[in-house]
Amino acid sequence: MTTPPVSQALTEMGIPHRVFQHKGPVNSLEQAAEERGQLPEQIIRSILFRVSADEFVMVLMAGPEQINWKALRHYLGEKRLTMASEAEMLRITGYPRGAVAPFGLPQPVRILVDESIFVHDEISIGSGIRGITIIMTRTDLKQALGTVEIVQLG
Repeated sequence: MTTPPVSQALTEMGIPHRVFQHKGPVNSLEQAAEERGQLPEQIIRSILFRVSADEFVMVLMAGPEQINWKALRHYLGEKRLTMASEAEMLRITGYPRGAVAPFGLPQPVRILVDESIFVHDEISIGSGIRGITIIMTRTDLKQALGTVEIVQLG
């Protein structure tokens, strides 16, 4: 197995984690959680939004939680936001949909973290490669994220 880019970035930061590879295609959050021995709420989704033509923000949200768009727009002071397209996601993060994470990005991106991601002791995040995930502790995730904006967007 090739070392995923997110694992490489975390290793360079000295952050403990482990790599988990699914045996086949993952078709749902519930399937991913079951195969990892986790609850859906332990899976952290990294969602990229376009604020303007050249401004993007990434929101980290736990599993099945839905982002309150009104709260996000209010927090950012924006009247309009859209989710990034697949092409924009690849250009800004270098990762395909379903494998995005806030680490190992080719350029800095503003990160907003919903407080829901810190509920469980163990979480999983994208690895940069579909079908492979990174599993780590909440404490190690906080350390890896550093100073980020923690908000309530659920």
